Amino acid sequence: MKTETYRVKVGQKVKLSDWNTDDNAGLKKREGKKRAKALQDELALWQERLYAESGQALLVVLQARDAGGKDGTVKHVFDAFNPNGIQVANFKVPTEDEQAHDFLWRVHAKTPRKGMIAVFNRSHYEDVLVTRVHDLIDRPTAQRRLEHIQRFEELLTDSGTRVLKFYLHVSKDEQKERLQARLDDPEKLWKFSEADLAERGHWEAYTRAFQDALTTSTVAAPWYVIPADHKWFRNLLISEILLETLKDMNPDFPETNLNPKKITIE
Repeated sequence: MKTETYRVKVGQKVKLSDWNTDDNAGLKKREGKKRAKALQDELALWQERLYAESGQALLVVLQARDAGGKDGTVKHVFDAFNPNGIQVANFKVPTEDEQAHDFLWRVHAKTPRKGMIAVFNRSHYEDVLVTRVHDLIDRPTAQRRLEHIQRFEELLTDSGTRVLKFYLHVSKDEQKERLQARLDDPEKLWKFSEADLAERGHWEAYTRAFQDALTTSTVAAPWYVIPADHKWFRNLLISEILLETLKDMNPDFPETNLNPKKITIE
């Protein structure tokens, strides 16, 4: 699969309507799910190498509209990894203490230590999305924040943390179906919030905000627009990109002076 097709190029002005939400790269669901499952063992091996080496880290950013599939991605893609080597952070409405600091203060503490993979289920980008859509900041302030974010991600990269950013791209019709499914299923009703309907009413404003956020794609911290109407394809594509990235990082098991032939376990 040509994963670079879904990568936002450096300096590219993004128009989300140019990206298909129901793309499946010509694959059938059964084939795609089989391929995704086959990748899990390989992902687990590369995570083990990353953890053992403890010289690099990986930060994965997930952003999407409501019902876009962030939780599902964490559940179905990252379950390939050993829990000891992964952490998941979710950034909600800032607390009073967090609001008293700069907007990146609460985020920096959640970035991964060397050897670890961190997943941001929502992230520092919320501060240029929700805040902008609801007129808590103006566009010039949002632009300055995007510049701060790029420098922040450069700092992480310079410190040995690779950054991957995924925008899960769902259609308005697909979001409607998923929200309705939550209403119809008693076991999913807890996930439904009337606030989601209010946010749905700002569809175009969120589109503009996401398009601006995606311009922060760089060589070291790229954005990928992931077609997310098909959950199985979303999982497959993210798994492919994760594997490519880990292989490119090329972590290795640390060398040791131990000679196993000279050790006897009584």
